[in-house]
Amino acid sequence: MNETDNKRTATLAGGCFWCLEAVFKELRGIGRVVSGYTGGAVPNPSYEQVCSGGTGHAEAVHITFNPKVISYREILDVFFSIHDPTTLNQQGNDAGTQYRSAIFYHNKEQKTIAEETIKELESSKTWNSPIVTEVVPFEKFYAAEDYHQDYYQYNSTQPYCRVVIEPKLSKFRSRFTKKAKK
Repeated sequence: MNETDNKRTATLAGGCFWCLEAVFKELRGIGRVVSGYTGGAVPNPSYEQVCSGGTGHAEAVHITFNPKVISYREILDVFFSIHDPTTLNQQGNDAGTQYRSAIFYHNKEQKTIAEETIKELESSKTWNSPIVTEVVPFEKFYAAEDYHQDYYQYNSTQPYCRVVIEPKLSKFRSRFTKKAKK
């Protein structure tokens, strides 16, 4: 993806991509959020392959954003507030390397911002345990199957959505009210 003055890309993994997608779709300055897979070795993996843990991919979201409306740092602030970056390869009951916490940076500036953000969070003792979020270069992103896109929007009454996604949305909405889309 070619970046312009009004369009940048962020790729983040923090557990189930449905959770991240639902939150970032509500954030002002975000243009598009795609659920998919990144950070692995198998080209164009399926959901079943990724869930097996054998591809090396993480469930992730690929976000386009307008840096004139929201900064990369603000995106990371939301990211770190809606998942637990201290649990290695796990978010709640979702366990495996596909659920790891990772920032796939697209350029040196993103890498620096990610490392500084983690350092600040560690220094402020925001979390009781060390942050294990990987900061690694972005290589390739594969969009997940169509039924994963906009999952919360189409399945909000499903038990997983109600028990796992809604609390994250609620936390986001209360903490980032001024940054939410109207």
